Amino acid sequence: MKISDLIKIGLRNLKRRKARTTLTVMGVVIGTISIVVMISIGIGMKKSYTQQVMEQGSLTTITVSSTGGYVDDKGNYVSIKADPMDDKLVAEVKALAHVKSVVPMIVTNMFMYSGRYQNNIQLYVLDSNYISGMEFPALTAGNLPTPKDNKVIVFGSDSLSNFYDPTSRFGSSKQVDITRDKITFGFNPYQYQIDEKKKPLTVKVERYGQLTKSNNYEFDYNSYMDISYFRYLYNKYVNTLKTTERKKAMTAVAHYTNLKVTVDNFENVKDVQGKIDALGYQTDSLAKLMAPMLSTANMLQMVLGAIGAVSMLVSAINIANTMIMSIYERTKEIGIMKVLGCLVKDIKKLFLFEAGMIGLIGGVLGIVLSYIASWAINKFGGPLFQALMSTSYMYNPENSKFSIIPLWLPLVAAGLAIMVGIFSGYYPASRATKISAIEAMKTEG
Repeated sequence: MKISDLIKIGLRNLKRRKARTTLTVMGVVIGTISIVVMISIGIGMKKSYTQQVMEQGSLTTITVSSTGGYVDDKGNYVSIKADPMDDKLVAEVKALAHVKSVVPMIVTNMFMYSGRYQNNIQLYVLDSNYISGMEFPALTAGNLPTPKDNKVIVFGSDSLSNFYDPTSRFGSSKQVDITRDKITFGFNPYQYQIDEKKKPLTVKVERYGQLTKSNNYEFDYNSYMDISYFRYLYNKYVNTLKTTERKKAMTAVAHYTNLKVTVDNFENVKDVQGKIDALGYQTDSLAKLMAPMLSTANMLQMVLGAIGAVSMLVSAINIANTMIMSIYERTKEIGIMKVLGCLVKDIKKLFLFEAGMIGLIGGVLGIVLSYIASWAINKFGGPLFQALMSTSYMYNPENSKFSIIPLWLPLVAAGLAIMVGIFSGYYPASRATKISAIEAMKTEG
């Protein structure tokens, strides 16, 4: 039997029993939709977790501090207080394998004023020689500090957005424009007592740089200053304090408070973080935070995929049932084909082709409807998806897709639908080849 004849006869047989074929195809459609949509939701959740974590900073960055703590396996809080961080530690960490750069920083606060409005902004102080290691986003205005030109303050895109009027009863706020508004700043991060004979130090912002919005919390909401410029201004500030407060104020910024360690690759973060932990320092990284989240997302994706697989299994049983019923109805036809000299393998191919076509048609229709279902989920499924991800404090439904269908998924789904059809039709096809031609010719119908 020619392939063209096999296809023609197979399609004619499917058309001849339209109702049964339609119902069987619908079973495959439902199975395909279940698999594609369920897995796409799992992929969407996984990508959303990753996206939200990445908005908090880089996945290859480790933050090191000398104080902190962690909860052990028994649920007890273990505090960490290591030696002060200095240039010796910086060199030691930088010598570790896979470490790309180490940026030592002092993290403190500065008060900013614009007219009657003010704000308290977190300030990262670092040597301008390490600016390249920070991987700042592009500037919208001004420039970055350099070793030769260090009297520059760098502001994140949103660091100037929450100025408030302390005298207002209604919480009046203001968005400060660094290019137009007059802005001054001063220190007093630990509320030291100012000498009444001296005026509190405030400095006008004249040289600045403003970063573009990057959806990275660290860059968008903080400010940065060169350490030499900071120490110059901070010493002037200390001179305004009462004598009893000065030593305490200087001690507070005598050592680095953080190290920003950049690793060459995401896969090496855990190894480098473990080595720094062994030195006795507190480490935090988004990679460490993301690990249990991705584990949860992978498990949920497997569960959703299993649910879809059950639907496909039901459709496979439905195909097998349809093909067996077709054999009973076409027993005489099979006998006639054998009498006319049709090969047994051709009869088997015919039934496998019909089963495979049911899988193919159902798979293609299922994929098309899966894209429509995915669009509807992304459009209207916000509340449900938000509830599923409510355990993530970083979840932002506005920036997340709930269902994502990558290119490989419909291809795999179509292939699976065809394979399910062929495998489901294998037993009925084998049974059809074993029917006796003589007995088949005796059958009425």
